[in-house]
Parts: sequence; C-alpha cells; structure tokens
Amino acid sequence: MAEITVYGAPWCPDSRRTKRFLGEARMDFEWVDVTEDPDAAAFVRRQSAGKLAIPTVVLGNGLVLVAPSPAELGAKLGIEAPAARRFFDLIIVGAGPSGLTAALHAIREGMHCLVIERAGPGGQAAMTPRLMGSPGFPEGTSGAEVEERLVAQAHRYGLRILRGVGVSALSRVDGYLVAVTDDGEEFTARSVLIATGAAYETLGVAGEEELRGAGVHFCASCDGPFYRKAEELMVVGAGDLGVQEALFLTQFAGKVRVLEYNSQIQASPLLQEKLRRHPKIAFYTSTEVVELVTGEDGKLAEAVVRDRTTGYVFSFNPSAVFVYAGSSPNSDVFKGTVDLDEAGFVITDGSFETSMPGVFAAGDVRAGSTKQLGSALGEGIVAVMMIRQYLQELGDLAVRPSA
Repeated sequence: MAEITVYGAPWCPDSRRTKRFLGEARMDFEWVDVTEDPDAAAFVRRQSAGKLAIPTVVLGNGLVLVAPSPAELGAKLGIEAPAARRFFDLIIVGAGPSGLTAALHAIREGMHCLVIERAGPGGQAAMTPRLMGSPGFPEGTSGAEVEERLVAQAHRYGLRILRGVGVSALSRVDGYLVAVTDDGEEFTARSVLIATGAAYETLGVAGEEELRGAGVHFCASCDGPFYRKAEELMVVGAGDLGVQEALFLTQFAGKVRVLEYNSQIQASPLLQEKLRRHPKIAFYTSTEVVELVTGEDGKLAEAVVRDRTTGYVFSFNPSAVFVYAGSSPNSDVFKGTVDLDEAGFVITDGSFETSMPGVFAAGDVRAGSTKQLGSALGEGIVAVMMIRQYLQELGDLAVRPSA
C-alpha cells in the first residue's frame, strides 16, 4: 500500500505536475480521481474550506498538503527536484519513421515525451536514396528528405530527442518504467514505445548503396508496382519470402530471374513447385551478384553475377533488383525483458502492447509488421492511440471528449 495518496483530476495541470514530480523521484503513490469518486471530492473540500483544491496530497504520517508546489512537496518528503526533467508520460526508443511519427502524435495528445536514438533520426528510410510510395510524394523522394521533414516538425513541437545514445536496459520498478542509457543516465516513464526498427542484410557489392531506391529495393510488394511493364526484374534470395515476392513481381514484368547463393532453393516445397512451374520465372542456384552497374541516368543498368560452381561471370539487365538476404530486428537489449519471437522480433497483442505492461512496440521491430514506410508511419500513430488509452486508465491523461 502506497504511503502517499494524490487526489486530483487528469485534466488538471497541477495534478499532472505533482504526479510527474513523484515519478521523477520514483516514489510510489495512490492516485484518486476526484471526478470519479464523490467521497474523495468531499474529502478534498473538507481540507480546503469547501473548495475543490487539487491536487491534495496526503502523506504517510497523515499530513495533508493542499495544492503544494514541487518545492513544498519535496521539502516535506526530504527530496530535491531534479535539475532536468527525468520523468515522462512516454519514452520512445528509436527515432525512425514509427518513432518520430508516434512522438509527434504523442505531443498533440498532451503527453510529455522523450525520444532516445542511438544513431541518427530516420532509421533505414533515411539511408534510402529514393523512396517510392511515400505518402505525399507521388514522384518519390529521398529518405533524407522524409527524415528532415519529420525532425523539423518534431523540433517545432518542442520534442526532446537524445541523439547518439541508446537504451542499455529497461525495467519496471514500483509501477514505473525505467530506461537506462548507454552512459548510465536513468529516465522514468509511465509508458514506453519500442520503435528500434530492423537492419536489412545487404549484398555488400559494388554499386548497391548508390542504387538503393533507384533500382535496388528490399520490398517487392512496396516498390514492385513502380516497375510495371518492365522487361526483366531480379530477386536475390530464394527463401520463402524471396520466392513469394518473385511470384508477386510476375504481374509487372515479362521475366523475373531468381538467384540463390546456395546449391538448393531454400523455400518450402509448395513454393518451389510454383517457382518451377511459372512461365515467367527463371531461377539460378549457386549464383551470386558481384556488382551492380549504374547507368548514365543514375539508375540500375546491369547486374553482374557469378556461378559459384564454375566461376563463370555473366550479366543480366533487370530494371530492378529486390534483395531478400534477411533482416535482423534491433531488439537485443530487450531480450529477457519482453517476449520475442524466434527471429527476435517483439511480440505484441492487438493493442501493440508487449508482454510487459505499459511497454508497446511499433514498426519494423514488431513481429507481424509489414516492413513498409507507410505502415511504419501508421503503426506509430496507432500505437500512440493505444498508449493514450493506457494512460487514461492510469488517470494520467484526461478522457478525450466525444465528438
């Protein structure tokens, strides 16, 4: 049983300020919403000459403080207010498209939000020279431009972003979530959103990075439609996903070449049968890409490949290469904290909440996500709506008025 009781209302700024102060000190307390409890409201009125003065704080020794300032409350509890904010409604780990979009909407919902990003903002999208299918950019755009716009909007909203430092540990302590950074700083929150994304395996060949988004892609269902009526497309990787995407691409191109590094196709027997039977597909085992050549127009002109058995080098002229060498979720720090699937992706329920109460996940790091920019943006928004509901139930946010 908490030794501190806070009587207040979620719409009251002073009540929220008191809760944040106690959260920063990581002091457990009982929250009583006077708008939901008539007896509590009557108690508060008795303490303040008939006025509904909130917050009213009752300490373990029976002392009643009516609308105390943080300094007054701290003096009675024997604690000092921190020099900088250490308590937030929401901490977002990761500043990719999901994380930044979630942060923007969290601020609009009245949440005090902190974003922690180990690398630079923008995630995988920021490293893509050309993004096709990005909302608001009918002719495509660079990942850097999407990142710049999201970050600029975040700064305009006053979002605090810790750059160049990651989260090394996440734990739940007395109803609070505590995130510890690489440099040992601790930040406390009522909710956390994991949006650390995933790292896509690349071919590591000459020309690949320069052509990323301009002929080299990692999602056929995202970018395949931009190659309608192509004479030839190429898929590298003949696992289940690679074969499925190759079959998908046959509706756009006259021929789809599938390359597999190993001596045998890795897909399931059913998919292998579909691959072999499809008239538009040609597949090559024990074959690897050794170079991707850029044409004068800045787009993919040639894919140089090698037969790993004979050493013979030859080339194809696909309009685009779709790479399925695998992806790894950036979730190592959360092992043993939240449930992960066999591949390491974060498992969530229908409300995007993980196995740890108050911890949510969105974007490419989440098991079952579609690994597309549009869905990453959407998941960030949906996750914040679920987090808002979670904070409402805690009494930390006022219920949104119905339209």
